[in-house]
Amino acid sequence: METTRWITTLLNDLRRWLDNDPFWHKELQRVADPDSNLAVHLAVCVEPYLQLVLDGKKTIESRFSANRCAPYGVVRRHDIVLLKRSGGPVVGVCTVGEVWFYELDPNSWKTIRGGFEQQLCISDPSFWNSKKSASYASLMRIEHAAAIEPIAASKRDRRGWVVLREHDEQRELLGTSSYRFSPAT
Repeated sequence: METTRWITTLLNDLRRWLDNDPFWHKELQRVADPDSNLAVHLAVCVEPYLQLVLDGKKTIESRFSANRCAPYGVVRRHDIVLLKRSGGPVVGVCTVGEVWFYELDPNSWKTIRGGFEQQLCISDPSFWNSKKSASYASLMRIEHAAAIEPIAASKRDRRGWVVLREHDEQRELLGTSSYRFSPAT
């Protein structure tokens, strides 16, 4: 229950801070709608990539994993992603545009490096070497990135991606319940 309270507080804070932004006002109203099928995710990001996202220079986010785990197969177009600094607070938010999922093989590695390296802002060759043991990749176009006042995050585990609110059919499949948050007062 403590996690649900934290998520509710976090989203209400977002609504207060982004209420003057017409796009985010509308998006956060959609999240508040009890009939909404909009999913919300938390992505843990490291520098310099986090700042590159917030500056609009990094337009594709990637996640590589040895196992099929979120965001692979879970994140969708229009989902909201909260951007958390590794070891720190939530400092940004964005929406997801186009999404690509790959089971990695030599051809998919070529596709990713050849088609997305510049948008991923990868300039250090050691990045690719550090991902060579991955079997799955999720790539997401980042849209409407906005920096926010830092929000303390109660996340303590090592996951780099957390689904805070699933899509309706995912909740039904998993037998979980969705949180709801109250309008900002």
